[in-house]
Amino acid sequence: MERLKYIALKNKKDMEANKKVRVRFAPSPTGPLHMGGVRTALYNYLFARQNGGTFILRIEDTDSHRFVPGAEDYIIDSLKWCGIEIDEGVSVGGPHAPYRQSERAAIYKKYAEQLVEGGFAYYSFDTSESLNALRAEAESKGETFAYDASVRGSLETSIKLSAEEVASRIARGDVWVIRFKMPENRLVEMDDIIRGHMSVNTNTLDDKVLFKSADNLPTYHLANIVDDHLMEVSHVIRGEEWLPSLPLHYLLYEAFGWERPEFAHLPLLLKPQGKGKLSKRDGDKLGFPVFPTEWVSADGDVSKGYREEGYLPQAFINMLALLGWNPGTEQEIFSMDELINTFSLERVSKSGARFNPEKAKWFNTHYLQNSSDEFLASLLMPMLEKHGVKTIEEKAIAAISLIKNRISFPNDLFTQTSYMFIAPTEFDPKSIRKFWKEENVEHLREMISLFEAMDVVEAEAAEEAIREWVTANEYPMGKVMNTLRLAIIGVSQGPSILEICAFIGKDEMLKRINFALNNIPTK
Repeated sequence: MERLKYIALKNKKDMEANKKVRVRFAPSPTGPLHMGGVRTALYNYLFARQNGGTFILRIEDTDSHRFVPGAEDYIIDSLKWCGIEIDEGVSVGGPHAPYRQSERAAIYKKYAEQLVEGGFAYYSFDTSESLNALRAEAESKGETFAYDASVRGSLETSIKLSAEEVASRIARGDVWVIRFKMPENRLVEMDDIIRGHMSVNTNTLDDKVLFKSADNLPTYHLANIVDDHLMEVSHVIRGEEWLPSLPLHYLLYEAFGWERPEFAHLPLLLKPQGKGKLSKRDGDKLGFPVFPTEWVSADGDVSKGYREEGYLPQAFINMLALLGWNPGTEQEIFSMDELINTFSLERVSKSGARFNPEKAKWFNTHYLQNSSDEFLASLLMPMLEKHGVKTIEEKAIAAISLIKNRISFPNDLFTQTSYMFIAPTEFDPKSIRKFWKEENVEHLREMISLFEAMDVVEAEAAEEAIREWVTANEYPMGKVMNTLRLAIIGVSQGPSILEICAFIGKDEMLKRINFALNNIPTK
């Protein structure tokens, strides 16, 4: 009820303010983009499109130690493959450029200093060695060290030191950081579109670092607040891992005197077993990708991608949209336009969403089988050509029409049609043992005369002729047809064998039968 009241009030305020919707996806270029990150980008994109707003791509690369070459290009390429269009930001530009935080370094320091001047932050000159010693001392007492109000007045900070001493230390090049001065014993009241109303006492929070002199760069907390303000972001839609940072971010907006954006924290993507966050290790162990496209690390390690595994982007996006969002109906298949029209943050779940790799395959099967024959033919023809087969589009389309309901991935197109273009030279041993009996082979020899009597092999006419012949001779229909199938395609499974015979034509069919008779020993 609390959440519903908040949502109604929020919607009313938004309408009254007629606020221009501007959202951002702000990944760090520390490696390949996890599918959880793609979902965050997707939800931001859907929300922006639904509200006539702007989708911004910002690269948060202030942590130089974790920067991975090629990761930014990977992010852009992945979003493009998914059909998530960037309105403003890295790769397209815009009125708030630059959109890489490393190129905005000069912007942040003045805001950090502004907080110090206003009494909301302070300089800290503690060395890593001294902090490690404090942590070790706390651990020896069974306690956890926290840099907060209980210690900041006694450590090497601008709260303890005189203004002259602080200025002197900065001037001589001492290493320092600026920390936020967390208020004491204050209840921070917060609202989230997905999670409703929340409150946190500041006594449970520490004084986070906002800016570091060592690299002259801000931490995430300061940089994202400043950038969201300057880029006029109206809604911050991000993963729940940032929920513990929300009190600090609320207080930073308050300290600057800026209007806060609306916040929405998305649930985690969980392992197939339902316990724990979905990781690359899970994908490696169970054989499914966790990245949208293939990633090759600097040491040559290859991580699977949905694109390279044969998933259509529509299927990937449809699957991802429903991991954490419920449309409120039984509908499962959504085009991007339908997602834009239907999506709402209010129907995003608080709890984690379990990933089901079999459901991902189900979506791909649906989209592939509902693709046009012309599109599928455009995928099949290069595969055939790679195997030395040249054919025309009409022939490829005819082959696809026979096997379309058997495919789940593009590679299935060749697997399921190869025998229509390439005569088998090897035959399935299991099928040979089951059907290539002397009696069945003799029936197959008799069938040759039936086919030779036909001017053209047509599936319906051939079936009628065979049925009459089988009935008249009291032959077992199943064994007869499976022996024929083995001779024609090399296995005892697949679509209608007579439709295949009609596809390859009378001469090719007879050629294959004779090859089988001459090359498969009778059991």
